[in-house]
Amino acid sequence: MKSICLYFQVHQPYRLRTYRFFDIGKNHDYFDDYANRFILQQVAEKCYLPANKILLHLINKFERKFKVSFSISGVALEQFEKYAPEVLKSFQELAKTGCVEFLAETYAHSLASLKSKKEFGEQVKMHSKKIEILFGLKPKTFRNTELIYSDEIGKMVYDLGYRTMLTEGAKHILGWKSPNFLYCSANTPKLKLLLKNFRLSDDIAFRFSERRWNEWPLTAEKFVGWLKNTNPKEEVINLFMDYETFGEHQWAETGIFEFLEAFPKTVLEQSKLQFKTPSEVSAALQPISGLHVPYPISWADEERDLTAWLGNELQDEAFEQLYRIEKEIKACHDDGLLKQWRYLQASDNFYYMCTKWFSDGEVHQYFNPYATPYDAFINYMNVLSDFLIRVEEAPKSKKTRTKKSTSAKPTTVKAVATKTIGKGSAKKTNKTAKNRETGKKSS
Repeated sequence: MKSICLYFQVHQPYRLRTYRFFDIGKNHDYFDDYANRFILQQVAEKCYLPANKILLHLINKFERKFKVSFSISGVALEQFEKYAPEVLKSFQELAKTGCVEFLAETYAHSLASLKSKKEFGEQVKMHSKKIEILFGLKPKTFRNTELIYSDEIGKMVYDLGYRTMLTEGAKHILGWKSPNFLYCSANTPKLKLLLKNFRLSDDIAFRFSERRWNEWPLTAEKFVGWLKNTNPKEEVINLFMDYETFGEHQWAETGIFEFLEAFPKTVLEQSKLQFKTPSEVSAALQPISGLHVPYPISWADEERDLTAWLGNELQDEAFEQLYRIEKEIKACHDDGLLKQWRYLQASDNFYYMCTKWFSDGEVHQYFNPYATPYDAFINYMNVLSDFLIRVEEAPKSKKTRTKKSTSAKPTTVKAVATKTIGKGSAKKTNKTAKNRETGKKSS
């Protein structure tokens, strides 16, 4: 029987407060506690609580025939504990059913896999331990931040003990092949790969409420019909998406919750399809082919690459400055500094600096709390400048200081930003931001 593998990403970053040049050296309070609390509780009411209630009902109703999987970042779990314990409790209720798999990932939803093997490993172990403590389950499957994957990253994941990993079914990697099979890494054949079917996943995540779409409205019957009409030789359909799709990205008024409730019922009553978790799919199937991925892919944007986070000089400068101090900060043995450094690694901070204006521009604006990428860069680098000073002044167990040039100077910050996006782009972003509906997106 062909399987459906449902996977949802859950993540909320620690958002930065407005941090000005004159705060550097004086104020070490970087994070906006009010915004973090407000947004998390808002998304909890709109998405996490009602969606979890529906999933729990469906699991109980269909007696373990309905199964789903989640990856929840460590920073999101921390915020659940602080700001919305009822959300954490609802996920724990799902864990007790035995029909929900919790995946491992980087604790801070970071891009560490692209820069530091050591930091990547430490965050993965932190996250796995957090999942075990909160849910009593040890993760067996891995998903990297934003499904980022390459041959090199796959080897790192395998060395950490994982034998199954999720990633994107990118066209430029698959070519004529279908994502609806189990694959393996060409360089590390024992690492099995589950690939997102981006067309079917995005029909729900992005196109569900798009009235200009020729398939609108999307009903459970229509969607299951598409699944049934896939090639009968194919073995698994991987539907991967943000959990915030339900109620937050697609508002309740669109009928998204009704779709979520009707979809499993329609699958189980009107088709021969079955639901399986990633671990179950990996155990049941054999890879049909190895995939060679020399350069990192992700599930973001049309390119399915890293340009959402590392596609311009603003992002590259911030990224290099952040990771250049790794050895020095770990020599401090200061848990507070280390924790803040990891919060600053959240991929969201670099996403906000993206300067794409074409097919993906609207998507980036929708998720961006800043008026322009320039504003996001300046705010982040002001924070990082103060943080670098604190690291430089902190006592070390041994002398492992970075060069003084690692400190982000305001003049350099401005020069890089101006060179990258220019005055015209900044004006365009400001105009677009002002025209946005203020209540449209909270996370």
